[in-house]
Amino acid sequence: MRAVLLASALLLSASLALAFKDGLLPNGNFELGPRPSDLKGTEVIGRHAIPEWELSGFIEYIKAGQKQGDMLLVVPEGAFAVRLGNEASIKQRLKVQKGMYYSLTFSAARTCAQEERLNVSVAPDSGVLPMQTLYSSNGWDSYAWAFQAEYDVAEIVIHNPGEEEDPACGPLIDSVAIKALFPPKATNKNLLKNGDFEEGPYVLPNTTWGVLIPPNIEDDHSPLPGWVIESLKAVKYNDAPHFTVPQGRYAVELVAGKESAIAQVARTVPGRTYTLSFSVGDASNSCEGSMVVEAFAGKDTLKVPYESRGKGGFKRAVLKFVATESRTRVMFFSTFYTTRSDDLASLCGPVVDDVKLLSLRNPRRMG
Repeated sequence: MRAVLLASALLLSASLALAFKDGLLPNGNFELGPRPSDLKGTEVIGRHAIPEWELSGFIEYIKAGQKQGDMLLVVPEGAFAVRLGNEASIKQRLKVQKGMYYSLTFSAARTCAQEERLNVSVAPDSGVLPMQTLYSSNGWDSYAWAFQAEYDVAEIVIHNPGEEEDPACGPLIDSVAIKALFPPKATNKNLLKNGDFEEGPYVLPNTTWGVLIPPNIEDDHSPLPGWVIESLKAVKYNDAPHFTVPQGRYAVELVAGKESAIAQVARTVPGRTYTLSFSVGDASNSCEGSMVVEAFAGKDTLKVPYESRGKGGFKRAVLKFVATESRTRVMFFSTFYTTRSDDLASLCGPVVDDVKLLSLRNPRRMG
């Protein structure tokens, strides 16, 4: 009997360990809705009326194609989403591994409020994500936010701190997903961590608009391991199924000019020569025109022009420099602001990928 109990305990612990997987949270797309008796019009009545979620404040259950006055409410994916009124929040508890890093991805759409923002938290981490700038032409964007698990259970909260006159003017939330992050290390083949950007936030498979990674002032733990979003605006994480990616499965698009920068500090040896090589291109998303990516390595800089037709393509560039410090800051940003040719309201920009930093043992061979 003891052996049976022990075996059962081992099976239970194994199933709990396997319980976490990358992807949507349970009912993360809100397709399982409240019972008719838990609805008063669109307003959800009851703390646990939406399966798997705990609700607080004025929350509405929105169906795709629903209208509010003359405005059509857009649902990013599927048939349903939730709308958070003033000081409303949705919460879900999820078993995680203590000490591990995770990234949340969710889609959000503005409705009738302009100064919308969202507070995302997993105690003790929290961040306020501004939603004033729209990057996609669909009326919504997907956002990533990362945290380090301090406990075995993460209490994930998405909260609308808004104070609109009309409580029914809050943001729509849909497709809440999570991914475990495995921070890569520098190697003798690349002194930069995650230089190919293959480790990053979860990209919802049926979405075609990429994932926005917020600036580090909004997020203590980057959803793009190794890199810091060192700017006022977000950068965009693009996947190969929906965008042109120079190498591998993912790349970063610098969507907001000089306000959209990525940076990393690498260990270097003062006096030694290094090469910083990288790809610059366009995402094949109708982002056309003259683009320039500025690359920095310590005090050295290189401007890389790229003429985009918005149909994909890239070129390689190399910045050769002599390190002056034991730590060298590498940074990239876009010189210009660019909008899509098919939607002048949507910001876009050049793509950066396959970034390598190598020590040049014998610089004379470079010519």
